[in-house]
Amino acid sequence: MQAAGPAAQAISEIAWLLFVGGAVIFAGVMLLLGWALRRRATPLRPALWLIGGGVIFPAAVLVALFAYALPRSPVWRPVPPADALVVSVTARLWWWEVRYPGQAGSPEIVTANEIHIPVGQPVYLALASDDVIHSFWVPALAGKMDMIPGRIQHLLLSADQPGIYRGQCAEYCGEQHALMALHVVAQSPEDFSAWRAAQARPAAAAPAQLERGRQVFLANRCDACHTVRGVTGNSRLGPDLTHVGSRWHLGAGTLPNTPESLARWVAHVQQVKPGARMPSYDWLDGESLTALTHWLGSLK
Repeated sequence: MQAAGPAAQAISEIAWLLFVGGAVIFAGVMLLLGWALRRRATPLRPALWLIGGGVIFPAAVLVALFAYALPRSPVWRPVPPADALVVSVTARLWWWEVRYPGQAGSPEIVTANEIHIPVGQPVYLALASDDVIHSFWVPALAGKMDMIPGRIQHLLLSADQPGIYRGQCAEYCGEQHALMALHVVAQSPEDFSAWRAAQARPAAAAPAQLERGRQVFLANRCDACHTVRGVTGNSRLGPDLTHVGSRWHLGAGTLPNTPESLARWVAHVQQVKPGARMPSYDWLDGESLTALTHWLGSLK
């Protein structure tokens, strides 16, 4: 109920109308019930009450509600507006892959579980699923949209003010459905441009003190599932980790992105998120685990 964009604001207005209207109708029905119980007699002309209260009144309310809600409903757009930012979001078990098309010769940006958008600009989301039915929902910005395998759905949204807005998969999709969250980070246009430019760059070369962590990453074949541009080849089995250190959360909103949480995630992922498509690396020695998490945390 705290709308931060025009699409969510329209939904909020309709919701408040339903709350208030429903409360008024409920109060009216209770008053009629009290009057009937107090009177303890057969209602005057029962057929009139049935037709008026059971047919005419509901029909009039629903028609009025339809007329009110129709112009406020999100408009389906088969193509994005000319000034829209186009972002591709693919739902997977149980995380979100986010892709931005390349600009002026820069490569495509691939990230996970976070969608960065500029404030005041329409954002056209192309939504797809790679496995089962999911549903994209960021309540502060827009309504829900199902993500169905084999189809691409579209959702247009925008943010009126900077902030971090939590989203959630809203269609039951398996064991870790409850831990399949995402965050939309709305930034000023200048901050968004700086973020996009940074994300387009490959991972920075590891300084000497972090080289051990890069070696642990490669020696344990983490690159079989994860891409770190400039370090590994291209793999799409797991989230792209090129700039994982710059993200707010780990595991699709499961843990805050801190060194302690990162170490816990790597070593005990099956305890934190049972069923996740990643094994726990609890057999790593402490020195190797620390080196790996410090290197991953440096990827910003």
